[in-house]
Parts: sequence; structure tokens; C-alpha cells
Amino acid sequence: MFLRSVSSFSVPTKHGDNLISSLRGSPALSSSSVGSAFPSSSALGFPQRKPGRAFGVSASLETNNFALTGVVFQPFEEVKKKELDIPVAPQVSLARQKYTDECEAAINEQINVEYNVSYVYHSLYGYFDRDNIALKGLAKFFKEASEEEREHAEKLMEYQNIRGGRVKLHSILMPPSEFEHAEKGDALYAMELALSLEKLTNEKLLSLHHVAEQNHDAQMSEFIEREFLSEQVEAIKKISEYVAQLRIVGKGHGVWHFDQMLLHEGDAA
Repeated sequence: MFLRSVSSFSVPTKHGDNLISSLRGSPALSSSSVGSAFPSSSALGFPQRKPGRAFGVSASLETNNFALTGVVFQPFEEVKKKELDIPVAPQVSLARQKYTDECEAAINEQINVEYNVSYVYHSLYGYFDRDNIALKGLAKFFKEASEEEREHAEKLMEYQNIRGGRVKLHSILMPPSEFEHAEKGDALYAMELALSLEKLTNEKLLSLHHVAEQNHDAQMSEFIEREFLSEQVEAIKKISEYVAQLRIVGKGHGVWHFDQMLLHEGDAA
């Protein structure tokens, strides 16, 4: 802000003098009070007042925004950057930005992991739902687990499309259809298998997160943390408890009670 003298700011008093002259001549104000109310001309950088001329202050409009903030945002210049060009080819994504090929491939691999685990859980559902096995609680548990893994795969597919990648589904291995185990029994064997699969899935998610970090993809890292990692460790804890309980009850009548617990889990009290 620049201060300069103008002739149009004079405020006359009833005696015809200007305001400052009137204040200086007033007996109600001492020189010290006037000085505190009106800083000296040297402190403000005022020019010397000539006799017979009124004195005033005006603000210059020559303030430069860059001098105040140090930053000037010029959007119409910055959008000319090459990395912000909008593609015109119909086969190229319009939304893709800072999404590397490595991240895209890693997402597709994780989709395949989720579908494979879902397929195993679906096979376990089919096994425990047989008429000669008839453990309806375990069947319910593995059916819900299969659906959850499929939802995870679909969530990753949706994310792939959001970032402008291309979903590529890989082959799924055929899971076993028999889960009998002479020593452990089918219930404990199946639950231990589920625990191993959940831990394997967690390792794959951590690897996916590492790929995002290596490529400085903060948005992808946040997505994996928010949607998968916390839920995965909770699932591992839950299934670990089921394994411990089945080891206690053994292969006998206790398995039926455990199965009933799973069957009515979540029912209203």
C-alpha cells in the first residue's frame, strides 16, 4: 500500500480550518494525545504539508497479489501441460491419471486371488450342505464367505474402471470337492484351510499395497487400507478362534454344537 497526499480529503470544521488544525488547537487534547491518535508524518512517510493546503491520505490500488501471497494460480496456462492433455482416441481412458501399468496389473492379479478364494469357499459350502454331511451352520458360514470374497473382487473391478484401467480376468483353478480328514475331521480341516486362505489373501493385499507405494500412488494405497486391510485382520482373528474351538471339541458331538452356533449366529435374541 502506498500513501500519498491528496487535496480532496480535507474535512473543514465550523471555523473553516481543516480537521487536524482544529484538533491541534483544541484545549481538550494535549500534544501527546494527538500524537497517539495520529502518528507522525515521518512514521507514515507523509510528505511535508505546505501552508494553506489541506492534507489527507489515500490508498493506492497498485497492490500486486503476487507480492502478498507469493503464488499466482494461472489455470489457463497450467492446463496446457502435456500430462493434462485429454486423449481423443476412443480406446483410451479419459479418466486415467498417474495410474501406472504395474498398478493396473496388480489390481487384476488381486481380482483373481479373490475369485479363487471365493471358489474354494463355494466348494466347501456345497460339501457341508450335502444330505449325508448336513452341517448347515458350516454350510451357511462358507456360503457367506464365498459371497464376501466375490464382493471383494467386484469392488476391485469397480476401482480398476474408476482409475481408467482395464479389467482382465484370469483363469480360476478347480477346487477340491472332498474335505474329509481322518485325523482332524472335516470341520476342523475346513476351518484350518479357511484360515490359511485368509492369511494368504492378506499377504497378497500387503503386496498390492507395496506396489502402490512403490509407484507413489497415494490414492490406491488409501483405497486398499480403507476397504481391505482392517477387515482382513479381523477375519483372521475370527477364524482363528473357530479353529481353537474346534480343536477343543474334537470330532464328536461337539462339532454339532459348534455347527448350531454358526447356524444361529446373528439371529435376533
